[in-house]
Amino acid sequence: MMYSTRTLNLLIVLAGLLLFVPFLGKVHLFDWDEINFAECAREMLVTGDYSSVKINFEPFWEKPPLFIWMQALSMNVFGVSEFSSRLPNALCGIITLLLVFNIGRKIYDNKFGILWALAFAGSFLPHFYFKSGIIDPWFNLFIFCGIYFFILFTNNDNAPENNRANNKRLILSALFIALGVMTKGPVALLVFLLCFALYLILKRFNGRVISWKQISLYAFTVAFVGGLWFLIEMIRGRTDIIAEFFNYQLRLLRTEDSGHGGPFYFHIIVLLLGCFPASIMALRAFKKDKTDTPYQAHFKTWMIILFFVVLVLFSVVKTKILHYSSLCYFPLTFLSAYCMYKIMNKEISWKKWMGYSIGAIGSLIGIAMLALPLIDKYKEEITASDLIHDDFALANLQADVHWNGYEWLPGALFLTGIITTLVLASRRRFRKAIIVLFLASLITVNMASLLIAPKVEQYSQGAAIEFYQKHIGKGIPVETLGFKSYAHLFYTQKQSVTHAERGHKHFVTKINYSGNETMKSDSTLTEIYRKNGFVFWDNTNGCFLHQ
Repeated sequence: MMYSTRTLNLLIVLAGLLLFVPFLGKVHLFDWDEINFAECAREMLVTGDYSSVKINFEPFWEKPPLFIWMQALSMNVFGVSEFSSRLPNALCGIITLLLVFNIGRKIYDNKFGILWALAFAGSFLPHFYFKSGIIDPWFNLFIFCGIYFFILFTNNDNAPENNRANNKRLILSALFIALGVMTKGPVALLVFLLCFALYLILKRFNGRVISWKQISLYAFTVAFVGGLWFLIEMIRGRTDIIAEFFNYQLRLLRTEDSGHGGPFYFHIIVLLLGCFPASIMALRAFKKDKTDTPYQAHFKTWMIILFFVVLVLFSVVKTKILHYSSLCYFPLTFLSAYCMYKIMNKEISWKKWMGYSIGAIGSLIGIAMLALPLIDKYKEEITASDLIHDDFALANLQADVHWNGYEWLPGALFLTGIITTLVLASRRRFRKAIIVLFLASLITVNMASLLIAPKVEQYSQGAAIEFYQKHIGKGIPVETLGFKSYAHLFYTQKQSVTHAERGHKHFVTKINYSGNETMKSDSTLTEIYRKNGFVFWDNTNGCFLHQ
């Protein structure tokens, strides 16, 4: 059955609403990043100061304000909650699916656009990030849009300099890169420049790509839009905030921030497993295909450039965090759609290694999901086995989490989808095999978000958030010692900062905090209770300042 483009766009919007919006508030925000940004937005509402970013009511220089403004707007409409904190990314997910569908149909046809949207929605991390409250989905979307309009610009090499349509593409590219800068920082511009530099190298600097006048126009647009907030901060006399911001960006590149290190191949593993099954399909698509039109080949070249620039850049960067390579989701899912499209059109063949890889990785993920509910059943045996040597992690396992008994369903469904895919592929019914694979993954990640994620959250931070929520409106400050957290700010709904050294306070530590023995000997402190790895202290006169 053939559908019009308008109908397909409407169906994608409805599918996005169904996939990303329901149950957004079912799980507490996770420390650090989710709560970090949500707390910055909440403090904007408390103070009424939307021009500056604060955490614990002190200047926060790590991120520009654009995404935090989105969250603050959502909180103004829907109230301060997990739902309102994550809603901007759910909307970003809908926009992203619409974008890749419409770009895909312009490059090839509607079928390709649908496959690209399916690859994005049907892969684990790309889908899951639209249910989160982290900053990266919008950051990545802005950069990709900037790259896309520059792809259109560079596809018209011989256009005269005064070609208004081409200059419009250039300005739009610069505008989106500038919005990326306003979302997370100058890395947006760095990624674009590295991609452009690699593109020039691959072209061997042959032909005119951009004039000096156009370079000036691009630079002015990025500087004006991307630097507007920084300029306002400088005018307000907050140059120290700007200096700290850029120092922080450099520190992320040079050092392991807050212990987030890892090997060079960290992001290769993240993309291979986290973007399954699109990652397997994408591996088949890197080879050049002579059946592509010049524009199709041009776009594919840019996608490969973007993929390797992001992968290499964040493999070299010392700080290793899952979402640092998330911009790769756009080119990776494009290459996945490319492979699926070519296989369905019988332009490239299905290779045996694809089936083996899908079977191996899919089975690994499915078995792991099946095994998760068993951890609670056998937690005493796990504790006694001496397999885990972290006292805090062992104490987390003692959480009293109620499992309903059907949490195995996502894993079982996923394994069934993997087996069905392999059977269909063995019978050379590749179209059905691909659709079953991605639909199984799409349904599985939704079921896991609904059934498993809340249980995991109760183990990792449930006891602490329970304590924080008990102190909403009581006027007793809660502070953490020995570990970095923003949860106590958001979940106690702290209303202002106090600089007083004395006063009634509560402290929260982890059981393996080295200062706990000192705290026990302090006559001003009383242990209230301990639960699932967290220790809660009462300090009636506020004298204890040991960090």
